[in-house]
Amino acid sequence: MIPASRLAPPLRASRPINLKTEPINGAKGIPLGNGQQLLSLRMAICQALDEEMRRDERIFVMGEEVAQYNGAYKVTKGLLDSFGPDRVIDTPITENGFAGLAVGAAMTGLRPVIEFMSWNFSFVAFDQIVSNASKMCYMTGGMFPIPLVMRGPNGAGPRVSSQHSHAVEALYSHFPGLIVVSPSTPYDAKGLLKTALRQDNPVCFLENEMLYGHEQDIPVAEYLIPFGVGDLKREGGDCTIVAINRCVHWALEAAETLAKEGISCEVVDPRTIKPLDIELIVESVRKTGRCVVVEECYRTGGVGAEIAAQLMELAFDDLDAPVERVTTTENPMPYAENLEHETLPKPHRIIAAVKKACSR
Repeated sequence: MIPASRLAPPLRASRPINLKTEPINGAKGIPLGNGQQLLSLRMAICQALDEEMRRDERIFVMGEEVAQYNGAYKVTKGLLDSFGPDRVIDTPITENGFAGLAVGAAMTGLRPVIEFMSWNFSFVAFDQIVSNASKMCYMTGGMFPIPLVMRGPNGAGPRVSSQHSHAVEALYSHFPGLIVVSPSTPYDAKGLLKTALRQDNPVCFLENEMLYGHEQDIPVAEYLIPFGVGDLKREGGDCTIVAINRCVHWALEAAETLAKEGISCEVVDPRTIKPLDIELIVESVRKTGRCVVVEECYRTGGVGAEIAAQLMELAFDDLDAPVERVTTTENPMPYAENLEHETLPKPHRIIAAVKKACSR
C-alpha cells in the first residue's frame, strides 16, 4: 500500500492577480505564514536558481535573452540584477556554440546552467549534448565530470505548429550519461532543480511553458527532491495512469471525470524519466491491475513504450489488461486549434483509453 504521505500537495486554482502588490515572476515568493509561500512554477525555478547561485559561486546562467530581457518566459527575472553580467550572460542565437562553451566551462570546474528558449532549438546543439556532455566523464575515466544543467520549455505551446512543438523526453533519455527531469508542479520544479544544480552529471531539465503560471503553496525552508523518486498525484483502485509533465494535469482532469462514472484512477507522476521510478509504477499497477501511460512524445519509441515493456517484465502476472498508451499522434503538429486538440493526449483521449483498459 502506497502511504498517503506520498500524495503531492494540491495546486492552487486559477485566480486573479493584483499586479501592483503580487509578483508574477522573480525569485521572491508570496508569504503565506506557517513556513509556506505561494510560487508559480516559473517563480519556483527562479527561486531555485537564485538560492543555488548564492550557495555556490561557480554556478552561472547563460542563454538567449536570459539577462537583460529576464528570459523569454521571465524565468530568470532579477538574476542579472542580483549576480551581474559575469554570472548571467546573454548569448547570440547559437545553441551549438553556447552548449559547447558550457561543456568546456564544466570541464574547468564551473557549473553552467544553459537555457534553451525551447527544447526544439536544442537539436541545433545535439552533437554537443549527445557526443560531448553525456560522454566526456566516461571517456576521460572520470577526470572531467560535466556538472551542466540544460533547461527550458519542452513540448507543445499554444498553436506554435510543427517545428516548435516537440517533446524530447524519450529522445534524450535514450543516451547513457544524461539525466532527464520533467516536473509538473512548482513544488517538484524547485526541489528537482536544486538537486540538478548539485549534480556532477549533465541534466536535461524539461519544463512546459503552459505550466509556468501554475501556482502552489510550497515550503519556505530548503528541500531537495532526489532523482528516481516518483510521486502519487491521486489515489485510486481501478486503473493506474502514469503521466508525464503537462499530461499529469490532463490525467487528473480525466480521473475527476471518470470518478463520476465509478472508475477510480490512481495518477502516478514519475518526475524523472531517467532514472525512472519503475518501483512506484509497479506498486501501483499491482494494486489496480491496469495501466495507461500518457505522454506528449510520439507513440513509436516513446517513454510509454519503455514503461509498458518494463511492466511486462516486472508485473506481467499483475496486469488484467494490456498497457494502454496515449501519446501525441504521429503527425507533425498542426497549427489549427481544433486539429492540435485532437493531436495532443488530452483528457477525452485518456478517458477513452482508461475505459478500454477497464472494459467499460
